[in-house]
Amino acid sequence: MSTHTHTTAGIDVGSSSVKVAIAKSDAGNNGVMLALANQRIRRRNVKAVVEATFAEASATAGVGKADMDYIASTGDADEIDFATGHFYGMTTHSRGAIFLHPEARAVLDIGALHARAIRINEIGRVMQQRMTSQCASGSGQFLENIARYLGVPLEDVSHMSLHSETPEECSSICAVLAETDVINMVSRGIATDDILKGIHMSIARRLTGLLRAIKADGTVLLTGGLAHDEGLIAALNEMFDTAKSKGRGKQLEVEVKTHSDAMYAGAIGGALLAAYRHQQLKELGRLEVLAAN
Repeated sequence: MSTHTHTTAGIDVGSSSVKVAIAKSDAGNNGVMLALANQRIRRRNVKAVVEATFAEASATAGVGKADMDYIASTGDADEIDFATGHFYGMTTHSRGAIFLHPEARAVLDIGALHARAIRINEIGRVMQQRMTSQCASGSGQFLENIARYLGVPLEDVSHMSLHSETPEECSSICAVLAETDVINMVSRGIATDDILKGIHMSIARRLTGLLRAIKADGTVLLTGGLAHDEGLIAALNEMFDTAKSKGRGKQLEVEVKTHSDAMYAGAIGGALLAAYRHQQLKELGRLEVLAAN
């Protein structure tokens, strides 16, 4: 396959935010990100947020829609009427993860409403995946709800959790019952740091179960909305270390890491896959048909 470079974009529409990546890359995993942009949806019109985020990234990259060889959507694509094509989220997060951290052999994608673990090979191909059930206790929204109840800014949660000395873990994995646990903890005078570390440990317990289910081994890259939560990363690694020290069954050699651009993994993967798809269509002589549609 040709190694010509292409200008492409990946647009990742999640439950709480829109991420856009614009890349100059070949049909493989080689290239550079020209721009990354992220905007919260909150109560705004999703389509308007998509347009605004794409415009922000385009301005940074110095390109427009007419300059794009391919615009890929991922996540909830219903609000993107100018995308060339769509890729599944587990595929884009996997490709984005291997671009950001070539040693990664699994991805832990934590969104606002769900989390999923994906085992990948050395080129970012999905080998196995497992997603949380409908309960939101392993999600970013759950953590945000707890932080709001405790009166803690979301950006302070990680720092406070890392300073906990005696974490108080929730007894339930149900989001609703866990919030009740937190109310009881507050009434008992448990320190906020310890409550937050306990919440991180509760989330980590569910997520390590996903990683065990897919037989993750080696480096796991955390992506999605909680990708930069160092408190959660510490809790995940602590849970694996504790299990290993106690010799519980066959142990996985897992280390959870992040990257400064890990929250954009889905959009980055979309942009990279877009270059591959564009090159495929070009070699098949189908670009004209695509443009006509």
